[in-house]
Amino acid sequence: MRRETSAEKLNRMTQIERLLWEKGLRVAGIDEVGRGPLAGPVVAACVILPPDRLIPGVDDSKKLSEAKRESLYEPLCESAAYLRTAWVEPERIDSVNILCATRIAMQEAAAGADGAYFLIDAMDALILPGESESIVGGDALSYSIAAASIVAKVERDRYMAALHERYPEYGFIRNKGYGTKEHIEAILRHGPCPAHRRSFISKWIKSA
Repeated sequence: MRRETSAEKLNRMTQIERLLWEKGLRVAGIDEVGRGPLAGPVVAACVILPPDRLIPGVDDSKKLSEAKRESLYEPLCESAAYLRTAWVEPERIDSVNILCATRIAMQEAAAGADGAYFLIDAMDALILPGESESIVGGDALSYSIAAASIVAKVERDRYMAALHERYPEYGFIRNKGYGTKEHIEAILRHGPCPAHRRSFISKWIKSA
């Protein structure tokens, strides 16, 4: 099967945006990373990218290698007309639950983009400063959402790598806080650290 070219991918990923740009709308993409891990924050990003400065290679962050995400991060930041990330830390996640924490992060990330038209990756009930549309699988369908997913993923991964320097026993640089066998065994052996979400690990550590 013929491989999709960079131009074809960019055309496919901007189909939703182009319909909105033609109406004169400022399109903002919102996505989050870190809903599932046992440790670390949930991070959301909101990004507005001008249609005259499109960046080839943007795709769902889960489909890209770490090196590719890193290579796209700076161009996205430099090209963005608006870019903000918001973080909700483990203690607050435990307090309000992960779904509420995700909504909080998304709303905070979007707070400065007044009047934009927001494309959101599969999340509803958000209070945003403009009209919005929730798209299931949006990070694979929308250029703006995919860009937000890359920004959020790179920033969270960098944070987890730094956290590894403080708590190397959990392997955060490799698992990014997700519940790998190595990570769970480390929790059982060493107990939780301040970066762990107590509500996520209680089935392994009853005293957590």
